[in-house]
Amino acid sequence: MEMWMNVVIALHVLIALAIIGLVLLQHGKGADMGSGFGSGSSGSLFGATGSANFLSRATAVLATIFFLTSLGLAYLATNKPKSSGGVLDAAKKELSAPTSPADGKPAAESSTAAPKPAAAVPAEGSKAKDVPQ
Repeated sequence: MEMWMNVVIALHVLIALAIIGLVLLQHGKGADMGSGFGSGSSGSLFGATGSANFLSRATAVLATIFFLTSLGLAYLATNKPKSSGGVLDAAKKELSAPTSPADGKPAAESSTAAPKPAAAVPAEGSKAKDVPQ
């Protein structure tokens, strides 16, 4: 899971840089505003500029991929598997497992260990005289 997160982050950053480059290369709508006052074709000043060229289509495709990688990063960040801890935590759990002295195996795995009866422990604050016979 961690590897995919790194791959998506790297792709996300590269796409963001490509979008920035493409936007800076494109010809702005306001660049032709001077031609509208007295020279050139003023009909397209605020109207439609015709079909989209390669740069605008590439920007749209990269923006879509950027949006999808954003959603992917959000999913990967919120659905991480719960880790049980590090190597030291696992070693502590092994050491704290009760072992039977006869064979060295944990008590749960030992086949010779007889189950111990549960001791009757009175509730906290109650005394033997309070328990009905």
